[in-house]
Amino acid sequence: MEQEKTAGVVEGAGRRRFLVVATTGAAAAGLGALAGCGSGSAKGTGQGDRPAVGATAGGSAPAAQGFDVKAENARPGNADWHVTKAGPARAIEGFADKVSVLPGETFGLHVSTTAPRFTVSAYRMGWYGGARARLVWRSQALTGIRQPEHTVDSATRMVRTHWARTATVDTKDWPEGCYLLRLDAQGGEGQRFVPLTVRSAATTGRTVVVNAVATWQAYNRWGGYGSYDGPNGGYATRSLAVTFDRPYEYDDGAGLFLVYEAPLVALAERLGIPLAYATTTDVARDKRLLEGAAAVLSLGHDEYWSPEQRAHFTAARDAGTNMAFLGANCCFRRIRLEASDLGPDRTVVCYKSSYEQDPGFRRGHPATADFRSPPAADPESSLLGVIYDGYPVDAPYVVTNPGHWLFEGTGVKAGDTFAHLVGVEYDKVDTGFPTPRPIEILAHSPVVCEGRPSHQDTAYYTVPSGAAVFATGTMRWVEALDATGDGRSGANHGLDARAGALTTRVTENLLRVFAAGPAGRTHPAQDNVKAVYGR
Repeated sequence: MEQEKTAGVVEGAGRRRFLVVATTGAAAAGLGALAGCGSGSAKGTGQGDRPAVGATAGGSAPAAQGFDVKAENARPGNADWHVTKAGPARAIEGFADKVSVLPGETFGLHVSTTAPRFTVSAYRMGWYGGARARLVWRSQALTGIRQPEHTVDSATRMVRTHWARTATVDTKDWPEGCYLLRLDAQGGEGQRFVPLTVRSAATTGRTVVVNAVATWQAYNRWGGYGSYDGPNGGYATRSLAVTFDRPYEYDDGAGLFLVYEAPLVALAERLGIPLAYATTTDVARDKRLLEGAAAVLSLGHDEYWSPEQRAHFTAARDAGTNMAFLGANCCFRRIRLEASDLGPDRTVVCYKSSYEQDPGFRRGHPATADFRSPPAADPESSLLGVIYDGYPVDAPYVVTNPGHWLFEGTGVKAGDTFAHLVGVEYDKVDTGFPTPRPIEILAHSPVVCEGRPSHQDTAYYTVPSGAAVFATGTMRWVEALDATGDGRSGANHGLDARAGALTTRVTENLLRVFAAGPAGRTHPAQDNVKAVYGR
């Protein structure tokens, strides 16, 4: 009981404040008040290779098909895509009734506003010469209505909206990619974003950007409830299921996209490598979506996974698809996707420590507890190579393997440090859990997590299919791609231009090599766990 009580503190107000700290430029000094740094096993628990698909004998990727990233980013961008006048809390807000669509499909917008009219502007997010977005479509003025108040399900504390569809949007001529739709209330009364992915029908020969929408929704507290707590901040009042049928609260409706994903999207599109786009729900739904992909990218915070998503990632790796996990605390929560009133896979079920109360579990579905926890424990390290170890930390990143090809062009030396790059959550190599070998540790950074000494690891491993897997081991990697200056302003958690240059060059090296095909054939890992850990 005492352990569950402690976990409740971690999961409730501590985890809500964790997100605030993780997604803002809060000073590192503020981290000490956060609850819940335990070993990874305590945090929020509540307790044969297939032949490579399409790969050639030389290890190159099959020819990419479809979308031309270079041609798209050669188009003029629109730097005015930001929300600059958010307005009052309920001035305007909305959501799409599909998380993703194929190019040319339609979707519905459900918008509530106090203004008599509003417009919708669809911005495709990318590089565009540094503008970071291109205006693809803008609506005429639409009639605004104030939608009914939300309700809260008595059994699961899931926030429900029953909003009418206010517009049907046709995506004809919209290129594949990550989109933010900006809602503008008439008269400047307010602005909000609605995220949408225009997904790729096929991924052969391409690097797949996967938007972590299930995690965005778990951290969404619109309506007062999320997967960590309810209005009183207590773990016991958390939602046991959350739905996409509501706006996002964070970042003016953008969810976690702007901090944890947009910088990587901009970098990848600037490089011009062949890209494809999907969401975590798409990967879970379609077991063949990743077949033939050159690489798959999990971005800055990708915590909530269904067993289907994990199985499809693993199958792709075992068929020769490279994997990059550019955050920390990835693949930690086991979820189940269910339908909502508006369509399939729009409800994220995660009972955590209360999994025995889950009607789905009673019907024979896997427990929606942490992957590493019983019943049927399946630690995430078997896929990632690293395993989640705790939070909160704010520590320097320490390079220990400067000769590795990923550090080419950085000029780093052994022992070089990069302030604040390890945080707010971190992973490490721990062979007490299932760990693929050979695995190579590139950075081994000492951390102290509420008095407990440990280490953060950046790691790289390869498997017999030829696939390579890279894990940053820190949540701040994608955020650091945008870091500039000397860090004194406190923006980006104090990350400076040195951290920005390091993460940018390493990520460029990674993306270029991974886009070429099974990287393990040309860049096999050299196991160094014993040298680093002394065992």
